[in-house]
Amino acid sequence: MLVSKDMERSVFSQRLLGSAMALLLVTTVNRAWAGEIAAYWGQSDTEGSLVSLYNTGNYNIILISFLYQFGRGQSSSLNLEGHCDPPSGGCKRYASQIRTCQSKGIKVLLSLGGADGNYGFNAPDEARALAQQIWNSYMGGNGRDRPLGDAQLDGIDLDIEHGGSQYYADLGRGLRELAQNNAYKKVYLSLAPQFPFPDKSLGPASSKFLFSKLADYIFVQFYNNQDCDIRGRENAVVSAWRQWTSSLPDPKPKVFFGLPASQAAGDGYMSPNTLKNNILPRIKSIGNYGGVMLWDPTSGNGNYAANIRSSV
Repeated sequence: MLVSKDMERSVFSQRLLGSAMALLLVTTVNRAWAGEIAAYWGQSDTEGSLVSLYNTGNYNIILISFLYQFGRGQSSSLNLEGHCDPPSGGCKRYASQIRTCQSKGIKVLLSLGGADGNYGFNAPDEARALAQQIWNSYMGGNGRDRPLGDAQLDGIDLDIEHGGSQYYADLGRGLRELAQNNAYKKVYLSLAPQFPFPDKSLGPASSKFLFSKLADYIFVQFYNNQDCDIRGRENAVVSAWRQWTSSLPDPKPKVFFGLPASQAAGDGYMSPNTLKNNILPRIKSIGNYGGVMLWDPTSGNGNYAANIRSSV
């Protein structure tokens, strides 16, 4: 049978359109699963500078840790162990590095709490007072005491491991109100619960932060927890992930799989290959997958993020 040139062009166009639609579908699926990598920075002198993290091209969120003392009549204090001394003004040199990261789309948040800090609130007024202080010292305010110089951070992270669970929602709401009233950029709120559900400090439960529906990101810590050891228990890990992602109140925040980046952690280290081959393919399709969080990203194994980047 003879085929006209017009018919040939029509068939070719249909095939081209079909290929384009298939490519668009694959791209859409990949983007739907595309995750980010968050990293805590500030507690190890082997981490290098903030710009060194940016230069790897592997990180999307940096969590400066920790504001380790606040509330209950105390002055708030920043501890960047091994990097600089905040009281002497030595940490102000990081202002330009923070701006560089932000100019490339990396969100930089201030993490509150930690395992060894002294913190907590006795009343909602204390939480709102801290919101004002953080605004003045780390965000859009004009406080004289600015440990990180004139850098304007993108939000706060809560790594609350003791000291009570109340009034953190008042802190988050206070910061959001200050930002809105001063035409500031969006203030992101994240938290880092332990993976046994629910977290004793952060919930979700009445009066705890997760009940407030304020969180943008949740960095679930699948490590350094005496209640559970995840090594070799991949089904249990996926089950815990499913519980976290399905039990959060709407609007559901993005949930990140939190791991140490080296075997120097007390427990919970997982090899990049195990994460890529046995965990990520299973959790990506469950709930509100956001990506991977790494503790101490360049300690012991600076290549961890690079090893997993294409799979996240």
